Amino acid sequence: MEYVRFGSAGVKVSPIALGLGLRGQESRIKAQRLIERAIDSGVNLIDCANVYGLGDDRRVRGTSEQALARVLKSRRDDVVITSKVHSPMGDGPNDRGSSRHHILRQVENSLRRLETDRIDVYLLHAWDAETPIAETVRALDDLVSSGKVRYVGACNFAAWQVCKMLWAQDSAGADPLIAVQNQYSLLRRHPEDELFGVIRDQGLGAMAYSPLAVGLLSGAYGTDGSARPNTLWGRADRIDQLKASMTTETVAVIDAVRDIADERGKTMAQVAVNWVLSHPEITVAISGSDTIEQLDDNLGALGWELSAEELERLNDLSSVVGRLAAL
Repeated sequence: MEYVRFGSAGVKVSPIALGLGLRGQESRIKAQRLIERAIDSGVNLIDCANVYGLGDDRRVRGTSEQALARVLKSRRDDVVITSKVHSPMGDGPNDRGSSRHHILRQVENSLRRLETDRIDVYLLHAWDAETPIAETVRALDDLVSSGKVRYVGACNFAAWQVCKMLWAQDSAGADPLIAVQNQYSLLRRHPEDELFGVIRDQGLGAMAYSPLAVGLLSGAYGTDGSARPNTLWGRADRIDQLKASMTTETVAVIDAVRDIADERGKTMAQVAVNWVLSHPEITVAISGSDTIEQLDDNLGALGWELSAEELERLNDLSSVVGRLAAL
């Protein structure tokens, strides 16, 4: 594993992180084994959130942090862990958002579930238009000053929101964002339009989540919109969206990924993740693996490069669909 600097920060991380959304994993024991396998394989960045839970079930929010805690007991200094704050953690009026009240309460809850004394990178899960940004900035900086958080970052921010956050932090003399996290894949290329410019200019680390477009680039689903009932896209609340996503342009991208994978002796997942990491703006691709087999497959994206011709083919085919798809 070759480690890379996390943006302008000194800390180094693996180019593939393990994300603990655990959409298709409902066993805490298996989740724990998955985390252990990732660390044993050289992955040192584990991406979590207070709202994540086994089976992506909001009724068991926090169980991803609890599964991670079991591994941290003996591996804490081996890993860089993230968690997030903003998403609803209850039904009360102050159970969501980026207010000082919510941030300070939720960081304590996350630390308790994680059974650790610090979170390495604490990320705002989304932009909060209702809370004054100065309040959010001060709350986060207090956490850094206290040692409960080492670095801060932001998820799902537009380019202008990242700039506004950095300006507010600079004005307050607060520690700046070191990283952003956004969805990025061959079927979701919108960060290229404006966010990539901010990443380059400000020296930010960038974490790409859903590099397989929520599994659509994994080869697990039919380009005719078919899916097994026990899969994510095969669920009753998703199957219609799957069928609607399989436009002519989307199918052309998936077919190209499959062809290149066959020609190179790789899997579709490895080609798709390799394409994401081929962009210098991207520091880390987050593997949303639910099983050890999926994780091992994703790690096979490292150690080789797509050719210039292959990159051009994928870029051309995805240039339109990548800006239109909403996954």
